Amino acid sequence: MSVPRPKLCGMSEPADTPAREARRDRGAGAADLATSPYRADRDRIVASPFFARLGGVTQVVSVSGSGLLHNRLTHSLKVAQVARAIAERLAADADLVPLLDKLGGCDPDVVEAAALAHDLGHPPFGHLGEQVLDRIARHRFALPDGFEGNAQSFRIITTTDTRGPRAAGLDLTAAVRAAVLKYPWARLAGAPPHPSALPDPPRGAAEPKDAPGTGSSKFSVYVTELDDHAGARLPFAGRIPDWQQTVEASVMDNADDIAYAIHDLEDFHRIGVLQHAPVSAELGQWEADRAGFAALDDAALRSDERRPGRSLEVLRRRLHARDSWMVDDDAFGEAVSRVRAELVDSLLAVPFDGSVDAEQAFGRFSSGWTARLVAGMHVLPDPPTRSGHVLLGRTQWHEVQVLKFVHRRFVLLRPDLALYQRGQARLLTKLVEALDQWLDDRFEADRLPRRLNDLVELAHAEYSALAADHPETLIGATGEGPAGRSGVLALARGRAVIDFVASLTDTQAASLLEALSGRTAQPWSDTFVL
Repeated sequence: MSVPRPKLCGMSEPADTPAREARRDRGAGAADLATSPYRADRDRIVASPFFARLGGVTQVVSVSGSGLLHNRLTHSLKVAQVARAIAERLAADADLVPLLDKLGGCDPDVVEAAALAHDLGHPPFGHLGEQVLDRIARHRFALPDGFEGNAQSFRIITTTDTRGPRAAGLDLTAAVRAAVLKYPWARLAGAPPHPSALPDPPRGAAEPKDAPGTGSSKFSVYVTELDDHAGARLPFAGRIPDWQQTVEASVMDNADDIAYAIHDLEDFHRIGVLQHAPVSAELGQWEADRAGFAALDDAALRSDERRPGRSLEVLRRRLHARDSWMVDDDAFGEAVSRVRAELVDSLLAVPFDGSVDAEQAFGRFSSGWTARLVAGMHVLPDPPTRSGHVLLGRTQWHEVQVLKFVHRRFVLLRPDLALYQRGQARLLTKLVEALDQWLDDRFEADRLPRRLNDLVELAHAEYSALAADHPETLIGATGEGPAGRSGVLALARGRAVIDFVASLTDTQAASLLEALSGRTAQPWSDTFVL
C-alpha cells in the first residue's frame, strides 16, 4: 500500500545476524548524539514536542489539580524504567537468550524507547478523551477506524511528527516501531484473517459486545499507516504470528500494567480519595465468606453489587470467563490477602500527611511491589492467544488483577469523577465542532491555524491514495465508503481535526475553546497549537 509521503528505508548499521540487521532499518542520523540506532530512537522520542506535551495530559485526574498526581509524562517515564528493568533481567538470563533471539530479540534500548513512546497519542483528559474522540470520529466524520490512543501513537512516530531527518515521523527503527504496537492490527482492515476472527481472539481484538460490526475494541494502527505497520513487522515474519506482539512490545505492555497498578493507587491515597474503610470492607468481606459469595447465582450477585465483597466476586467470575488459561481460585484468594495486608492494612491504614514517614511508606510499597512483579516475569515460547510471549507468573498476575480492581472500583467508578469527566467530554465535543465549522467557513479558510491546514493536506493525500488503490480500507461498519472527491476531503478534514485536538494538552484544549467561543480577550500565543 502506498501513500504519497516519504517512506522509511535503508540499512546502514553493520550486520551481526540477519534478524538483528533487519530490525535496524536505518543507522543513526548525522544530528543524533547516540551511535546506537536504538538509543538514537529514544533520544528522538524524548526530544519530540509530542513527548513534552504529555506533562500536560491527564493520567486519571486532570494535571491542573494537584501537583502530586502523575501525568502522562511521569507515567511514561516510570513505564520506561520498569520496562528496561524487565528487559535487562531477561537478557541477562543465558538460558533465555536463544529463545529471545529466535522470537526476534529483546533489546533494553528498544524496550525503553517503545515505553517512552507508547502514550504519545493520548489526547487531552486521558481515556475519557479517547472515548469522546472515537465516538466523534466515527459518527460525525465517518472515519472507519475512528480514534484509538495506541494507533494515534503509531501515527505520530511514523507520520505527523516531523522531527525525523525525512520530515515524516521520527524515522525510527523497525524494532522500535514494532515494539510500540501493543495491539498489532487495525480496527477493521488488514490482511485476512483479522485476529478478531480467531476462535479465542487476542486481548483487545474482539469487538465490543454492545457495538457489533465496529471492529476490534483495541488496535494500534489506522488504515493510513498500514504500510508502516507492515514494514515494522517484516523482520518478525515467520518468527511470531502476525497478530502477536513482539517480545519487546510484550515487555512494554507488562511494564505499563505494573506502573498503572501501583502508581495510580499511590496518587489517590495521597489526595485522600482512596480510603481505607471501603477498600478494607470489600476485600475483608470477600475473604471472610468466599464460599458464600461463590454460591450466589449471577442475578443475586448483581442485584446488590455495591454491598462489600460482591464486586470482588464479580471480578473472580469475569476472570474465569475471560482468562481461563491463567485464573486459579487459590491464587486469586492469596492475591486478595496480600493486597489487603500490604496495601489496605499497611499503606491505606495511615492517612497521608506529607511527612517523612508517609513518603517512606510510599517508597517501600512502590519499590517492593515493582521489584516483586518484575522478578515474576518469564517467557513462554508458545503462549495462549490472550497473552504475549512475556508474562507475569501466576501469583503476580492475580495480584495485578486485584490491584487494578481496587483502582477501578474505588477511583474510576466514583460519581464525583464521573461528574468531572462529563464536563470534559462536553468541552472536547464543542472544540471539535468549532474547528470543523472553521474548516467549512470559506471566508476564513486562509486564516486557519497553519498546523491544522498542514494536517488537512497530509490526510487528503493519504485518503486520496487509499481511495484510488485500496478503497476497501475506507469502508466502515455501515458498509459504505466515501463518495468521490468530496467524500475523501470530508474524511481528510475529519482526521485532521481529530489529529489536531488529540495533540493538545488539557489546558490548551480548554483555552482554545475559550478563545473560539469569544469568552477571553487574551491574545493567543501558543505556537505549538497555531
